[in-house]
Amino acid sequence: MTDQTRATSGVRAFAGVAVGDELPPRTIHVDRARLVQYAGASLDRNRIHWDERFAKSVGLPDVIAHGMFTMGSAVTVVSDWVGDAGRVLEYGVRFTRPVVVPYEEGADIEVGGVVKALDKDKRRATIELSATSSGDKVLGKAIAVVQLD
Repeated sequence: MTDQTRATSGVRAFAGVAVGDELPPRTIHVDRARLVQYAGASLDRNRIHWDERFAKSVGLPDVIAHGMFTMGSAVTVVSDWVGDAGRVLEYGVRFTRPVVVPYEEGADIEVGGVVKALDKDKRRATIELSATSSGDKVLGKAIAVVQLD
């Protein structure tokens, strides 16, 4: 990274960012064990997230990942890019489809991002994220605003 890319604080410098810049994409693998761990940490123990028979009995194709797990995993692309998770000032998404997590192979969430706008006065960037799983868009209107150095 160049001096213009990162400030001395390790946070991405405003001078090194342009509208249209792409954030490095990431693949996030999800398996049942990870969902059970997340269920315990989040206290969201809904059976659709770990019990295949139950999930199918309520009309789902299989166990699905927690929406907040998907949302939180996706924003790591932004926090890693900016250099400090505390620099994410705003973040919102719309859940468009669930991430289906089959027992044997699990699921992958493909996440990318693009700088959509810059605020020179406030030194902020607006990032639009894309997140897909099995070719389906799983997050819509996924927008984060970050504070740059």
